[in-house]
Amino acid sequence: MKADHERDFIGYGRTPPVARWPNDARLTIMVVLNVEEGAEPSIGDGDPMTETALTDAIQGEVPAGSRDFVAESLFEYGSRVGFWRIIDLLRERGIPVTINACAQALARNPQIAEAIREFNFDLCCHGDRFVRHFLLNESEERDVIARAVASIERATGRRPLGWQSRYSPSRNTRALLVELGGFLYDSDSYADDWPYWVSVGERPHLIVPHSFTNNDNRLATAKLGTASDFYDHLASALRVLYAEGARHPRMMTISLHSRISGQPARSEAVARFLDFATQHQGIWFASRFDVARHWIETHPPEPCA
Repeated sequence: MKADHERDFIGYGRTPPVARWPNDARLTIMVVLNVEEGAEPSIGDGDPMTETALTDAIQGEVPAGSRDFVAESLFEYGSRVGFWRIIDLLRERGIPVTINACAQALARNPQIAEAIREFNFDLCCHGDRFVRHFLLNESEERDVIARAVASIERATGRRPLGWQSRYSPSRNTRALLVELGGFLYDSDSYADDWPYWVSVGERPHLIVPHSFTNNDNRLATAKLGTASDFYDHLASALRVLYAEGARHPRMMTISLHSRISGQPARSEAVARFLDFATQHQGIWFASRFDVARHWIETHPPEPCA
């Protein structure tokens, strides 16, 4: 087990873990829905410019210091319409979801917070708002993490059990998560097809990796052109991982955003992919909490050095 921040180019290498997913599944699929709308930089919230990233707005068209009403309304579409469209298609198929929530987004949309309570959706804290933790000192970051967790707990009635930074974490983030306690895992890594442990000081800490590849941010940044491209990309990933899973069961994370995949044409592609995935035997659809709990029970950490 490597120490936090110690780079590891080997990982499981030639000896992949025996995942032992429930019912001997050969592939676990996690769907993560990022709920960020209302937490983005906004002039109305005292920021110097309107956030346009991961929207269909034209970046740089409106000068800094002026409100970009197009970008603002695209974020609003995500929480007004997109969230509900994605949640409906997941619930219709009985597929669990992890809500990767910015605290300020939930504080501004009590109906989404109520849905999280009503349907008992898994919760991962995606920070307070769009905060670059790597620019904060340790004390500032500790306060931001604690404030985000408390705000989500107020909004939903329970605390999130996972963490994922909105941008890159700082060198202190993981140690602060361990210090503050209550987190089963974090997802500030893209390094593997399985969960893995690191040591933070003298304590083991679980990582459940996220994905920038199986992620609809590729549509918003034009790395993929159409929703059909996204479907093809996800279907290819599933075919490869499912085939490999016959020998070494794997894990696949799909990352969605309400303002991106919540648009009609894109949501259709997500629905097509989920219908394709459910045609396969031996797939476990799970939340991050499900995966973290399974890994803790079946692959406990080695003692820290």
